[in-house]
Amino acid sequence: MKTFKLLLLLQVLFFSTSVSLAQPLKPRPDAFPPVPESKDAKAVQMATTIAEMAGWDRYPTYDTYVAMMNRWVEQYPSLCRLDTIGTSVNGRLILCMVIRGGNAGNNPEFFYSSTMHGDEVTGYAMMLHLIDTLLSGYGSNQQYTDLINSVDIYINPLSNPDGTYFLGDNTVRGSIRYNARFVDLNRNYPDPFGTEPLDEEQPENTAMIAYFTNHSFLLSANLHGGSEVMNYPWDSFSSSQRPHPDREWWIDVCKRFVDTCRMYSSNCFRDVNSEGYIAGGDWYVIPNGRQDYVNYYHNCREMTMEISSVKTLSSDKLPSYWRFLQNSLVNYIAEIIAIAPVEPVAIHDADPQTIGQNCHITLYPNPAGNRVFLSESLPMESVLYNAFGAEVLRLPARQKVIDITSLPAGLYLLRCGDYSTKLFKR
Repeated sequence: MKTFKLLLLLQVLFFSTSVSLAQPLKPRPDAFPPVPESKDAKAVQMATTIAEMAGWDRYPTYDTYVAMMNRWVEQYPSLCRLDTIGTSVNGRLILCMVIRGGNAGNNPEFFYSSTMHGDEVTGYAMMLHLIDTLLSGYGSNQQYTDLINSVDIYINPLSNPDGTYFLGDNTVRGSIRYNARFVDLNRNYPDPFGTEPLDEEQPENTAMIAYFTNHSFLLSANLHGGSEVMNYPWDSFSSSQRPHPDREWWIDVCKRFVDTCRMYSSNCFRDVNSEGYIAGGDWYVIPNGRQDYVNYYHNCREMTMEISSVKTLSSDKLPSYWRFLQNSLVNYIAEIIAIAPVEPVAIHDADPQTIGQNCHITLYPNPAGNRVFLSESLPMESVLYNAFGAEVLRLPARQKVIDITSLPAGLYLLRCGDYSTKLFKR
């Protein structure tokens, strides 16, 4: 034990030194050791009934949370259902509200998840408020109606209930970052870049991995607290080392999110940098995080949203945070429309005149094993890139089969002329 404490002290000293000398940004609350937060005099009010949540200025007790999720299903049976993703170490439910409109099952799937660090509870409250806003606005608010009819929306408000309700089901005061086994869930995912987790896979993450595997989410976000910044992938590398192939797209999305928030609160998203967004590894490199795992293994664009500078926000401040976050949270769901493929996944020729006809090529299967088949021959030389943007295969014109046996599992981008499509190898 003394040896462990000495090592931890050395890590603290090294972390403090490296941040002050080499990293002028605000320390990442996701770093190790975690950045501590004062537990003094916060106005943390709890709601013991659904009625007490009416003003959205309280946190629900665990039983109230479960009751709210079930009440929405009772009120809007044609619009939503309640999934149980799994259970925590202590048997608490990891719930997900599924909101689907008239075209259910044929729409792209979107996923919001929050509070995998149990003491970062602002996102927990925001996700509950978002569920209520979308459901109650269906049919009266055209934006919400169109969104629910066009996207299958999955919202998991609380992914680490044991950490949030560490002192019992009736309070979030005293919540902790870790799960009941004192494991950081955001260091416990399979790492696509080879780092082994310090601890065996925890049940909360095993359940979440299975949920991702059983769905086809195209876009997602994981909500945290402790800073206010949009954190896009990769977390495992700085952008100068290995920029994410969708980096420019991520920057555009982040700008829209932050700019919309600043229409309602000009001071928000400024505590890390002036832009309000950053590549995760440029802030602080972390291994075994959920963001990189989801992006790499599940053909899903996920980002980390740090939405409150305080981890456990005073409950009386929740309505003001909702006011500046509401439209951005809704608009982020709509970003999926621009990236959702038209089934089947296809490449369209960039210039029909060069080959005499409009070429429509489908890839199957996708995800694939060792070979990918094309419905028509490639009209021109094409290139397959890996997730880092490096060329891995150059394909001649007229090719109809792509052999990917030698390639590792993961996400790839097939570019044909000015057009491209994603390919995922199992």
